[in-house]
Amino acid sequence: MKNLVILGSTGSIGTQTLDVVRENPGLFHISVLVANTSDELIEKQIMEFKPELAVLSDNDAAERLKSRYSGPVKIQGGRQAVLEAAVYPDADVVVTSLMGFAGLEPTLAALDAHKDIALANKETLVVAGELVMAKAREKGCAILPVDSEHCALFQCLQGQDRKAVEKLILTASGGPFRGKKTSDLTNVTKKDVLAHPTWNMGQKITVDSASLVNKGLEVIEAKWLYGVSYDQIQVVVHPQSIVHSMIQYHDGTVMAQLGCTDMRLPIQYALTYPDRVKSHFPRVDFYELGKLTFEKPDMETFRGLKLAFEAGRTGGTMPCVMNAANEVAVGAFLKGEAGFLKIYDLIENAMDKAKVEYNPSLEQLLEADRWAREITQKELSK
Repeated sequence: MKNLVILGSTGSIGTQTLDVVRENPGLFHISVLVANTSDELIEKQIMEFKPELAVLSDNDAAERLKSRYSGPVKIQGGRQAVLEAAVYPDADVVVTSLMGFAGLEPTLAALDAHKDIALANKETLVVAGELVMAKAREKGCAILPVDSEHCALFQCLQGQDRKAVEKLILTASGGPFRGKKTSDLTNVTKKDVLAHPTWNMGQKITVDSASLVNKGLEVIEAKWLYGVSYDQIQVVVHPQSIVHSMIQYHDGTVMAQLGCTDMRLPIQYALTYPDRVKSHFPRVDFYELGKLTFEKPDMETFRGLKLAFEAGRTGGTMPCVMNAANEVAVGAFLKGEAGFLKIYDLIENAMDKAKVEYNPSLEQLLEADRWAREITQKELSK
């Protein structure tokens, strides 16, 4: 039985991870649940899964829960409690699904404590890929990708010589605006942006998918996970979202991983690796599917992907700056304070003004994140 810590248990990945636990009785024990402000949902999770510890990073939410709950589970609140949860002594695997930059420090803490990581927080590798991968190697920890695209690449590499990899091919659905031009996107609404055609995800990642920033973040993540150059990473638009990603080897062979648009599949594979465990999740019906199509991404209209390649190739603190500016920009869009296309302008503004630090320390990354958020907020206020 594997003991799990779930960082972000009330979010999209966290709740689906708990679905996988329900699907596999006896395989997993939930040791720790961590959320941000969702005290009512985590209370229900506590009652069902009976962890030893539950943490809410928001102190007010933690106090609300403490005022209602009188059972045996220890309740803690605050940022320091999140870091302590990440190093919980009995845990075997830490599922990192906290949103955005907030996932970095707990992931590093878990690696320091020799915990394997089921990584659903792509920003961790985007902002600090070199730091995180070096720490994983130093501590002998596995980083098991949960993102459908990176789990697909991981599976296509099993039993293969990594030196024979010629190209990683990341697939993208194209989001709700596939085929649109900039002029078509001027007045799109929050409802339009959140209407993803194939995946059911949280709001932030759905906006990122519509802008193709999400795919750009995955490009940077892939560079660190698989040790390739940016010239070896290609993005193709695949509207059906059945082929989750592919690897082309230097003999011309292309290996692909296919499956339904169900995040519980990659989550289960990451949690049970190296084994494959039977599930009752949906299967692909090729008779009903009919066809699979692929297109070149439009990086002039959907500049998020282009900006991510630029940030990744620049290196140092630039991906951190890009990510921070995007998080602020998406937050402003979701609150109705900025239009959809303004997201690109805000990212570009921060990148243009950034002073890049190479081989950054954690402290330098924290400072780059703070600076980029501040400069983006100032730009929003104009």
